[in-house]
Order: sequence, then structure tokens, then C-alpha cells
Amino acid sequence: MENTTVGILGCGWFGLPFAKVLVQLGYAVKGSTTSTDKLQVLEELGIEPYQINLNDTSELPTEFFKVNVLFVNVPPRAKSEDASAYPEKLKAIAKAAEGKVKQLVFISSTGIFEDGNFEVNEETTPQPDTKAGKALLAAEKVFSQNTQFVTTIIRFAGLIGPGRNLAKFFAGRKEVPNGKAPVNLIALADCIGICLQLLNKQAFGAIYHAVVPQHPTRNEFYTKLCEVSGMEKPIFKDELLAWKEINSVNVADRLAYTFEVEDWFEWMKTASL
Repeated sequence: MENTTVGILGCGWFGLPFAKVLVQLGYAVKGSTTSTDKLQVLEELGIEPYQINLNDTSELPTEFFKVNVLFVNVPPRAKSEDASAYPEKLKAIAKAAEGKVKQLVFISSTGIFEDGNFEVNEETTPQPDTKAGKALLAAEKVFSQNTQFVTTIIRFAGLIGPGRNLAKFFAGRKEVPNGKAPVNLIALADCIGICLQLLNKQAFGAIYHAVVPQHPTRNEFYTKLCEVSGMEKPIFKDELLAWKEINSVNVADRLAYTFEVEDWFEWMKTASL
């Protein structure tokens, strides 16, 4: 979009590659990082750099929030913080965005859904039963209930791609439970593709499940992934315990998006992990 400035709060595994693509497409991009060392990296890539740490939101840089579209991409750090603190930190971001940002896109997670032994889509109301899931739902409401900007929510499924080879979590393990449960995953290329299509279509104000429509079992997926990664195959239990299958209607209907990954097993043959 001509003359559109995009802000990306959180230039990490997804945010930085997304920002680089936006710059290549001619967008003006503002990006944030928690690291002083990374500021120069962002600048050299053509991204206007800002240092923002959610542990200190007392002096958020006003200029960062003067954008047409702001992507908030700062997942909760489950291992290093109390999950309940996460939505509280995001309230400062929402406040800073008021009166400056027209469209706010919150990158959430399909982890918001409980393992209810069901298929869900964007029309399903999450009823999380974990601290992390409850924190995500509260975080979504921080933005969606704010009337000062239009909120779009994109729930990423499990992330896989460069630097995220999930095979390492299963390689060589025995008696791995829940072998028949479906996987809910998305590759980096489709994370970027869906967000680009959102900008292209201007289809703001909805919830989107960013998840590849193919759902092989944990046994099928991770056994093959370990094989192509040159790792020892895991052995899964032939059982179906608690599960969920995350699907999307809005990615197809509202965005008319075609996934780059249509078949996980074909993707594995050439994937760079």
C-alpha cells in the first residue's frame, strides 16, 4: 500500500523476516527490539528502530506509535514470567496506540483453546483451562475492547521454520503419548503470507486462525520430520488422548489466501530448518 507506515512491536523470529519483506515491498516500517545491539541491525535493513521493553512501559516512544497499522507481536514468556502479568503489560501498549494507530493487529496463539476433543474455527469461543491460555484471552480483550482503533487478531498455530525444527523435541524419545492427536502448525512463510494478504485486502477487524489446513497425526508428522532431519525416530503410543483440531474459515473466505504449505510431507523434503 502506497504511503502506508507499518509498525512491528517485536522484531523476533517472525517479526524481523516480516519487516524485511515489507521494506522490500516499499512500506515504511518501524520496528522494535528489546536489545540495544539489534537497533543497528534494524537500521541497516531499512527499518526505523526503537528499543521497547514491556518490563518498563513507563516511557514508551510516542513516535513509534505514529503508524497506519501496528502489529503487536510479543508473545508471553511462559517460563520467565507470571502469565497473569502479560495482559497488564499490553494495556500500556493499547494506551500508547490510542489516537495514533488506526489498525492494530495482535498476534495471538491457537494455544488459547483448551484440548476439548473438538474441531474449532474463528467462530468458536475459547474457554481456556491453562494459565497461559487465560492470559492470551485476556490479552486479546485488552485490544478488542478498545474503541480507539480497529483490532484484528491473528492466532498463530505452532510455529515451524528456520531455526525452529520441532523434530529436536521428539528425536529418539520412546513411549511418546497421544500419537493419534492431530498437529496444528504453520510455517514461517505462511505467517508472513497471511499478514501480507491482510494488508493487501484491508480485511481488518476480524479473527484469523493462521494454521495449515492439513492435520496429520503427531506420530505421522514427527516421525517423518525426525527422519528427514537425520535424527533418531521417536516411538509414539498408539492412542488418542485430549486433542483439538484448529481450522479456519476466515483465512479462505475473507482473505482468499492460498497456503504455501499445502502438504507437510512435501514441504519437509525441501524445508530449510
